[in-house]
Amino acid sequence: MAKPFNRRLNNKPSVSTVRTLEDPQTLHGVFLEVSGVGLLLRGDASIGKSELALELISRGHRLIADDAPLFSMPSADTIRGSCSSVLQDFLEVRGLGILNIRAMFGDSALMRRKTLDLVVTLTPYNKIPPNDNHRLTGIASKQELLGIPIPEITLPIAPGRNLAVLIEAAALNHLLQINGYNAAVELQSRLKQQLETSVE
Repeated sequence: MAKPFNRRLNNKPSVSTVRTLEDPQTLHGVFLEVSGVGLLLRGDASIGKSELALELISRGHRLIADDAPLFSMPSADTIRGSCSSVLQDFLEVRGLGILNIRAMFGDSALMRRKTLDLVVTLTPYNKIPPNDNHRLTGIASKQELLGIPIPEITLPIAPGRNLAVLIEAAALNHLLQINGYNAAVELQSRLKQQLETSVE
């Protein structure tokens, strides 16, 4: 059974909690590479993680592990995910059963391992309380895994939303942010500048 995330972000991992590649932790979800970002899809059972993963794979992104990816620490500040040899190549999709991604899409649709960069948690739209700040920043937080805080986005799902496009946008936006660009900050800066100009 998957171990839950530890949400206590204030405590740094002690030497005894640091794990190695030989001591992996299993976590429920689908681990993919999306536009170069190691992205873990999480959410309740039957919420559509595997279907979304299949659509992303069909759009050229790569599957690392379905259902039970293995995470470990090759260094003190890096988490790397991979797949067990038993589950490698396979994706379970409700209504279709077990699919062999390698046989269907070829070797390029798979990746053996990847650094975990971003967690995306799929949540029903009606379970997210309204918050005007979300319109600027999205629903962003941190999840702690193996003692390391990982950026997390909570993605509201509802009929008609193109989740594959939203996941791609989340991955690209994450790349921009780690390189120092934040669209919300730029918008606020423009509004402030416009306000100051109008006052003058």
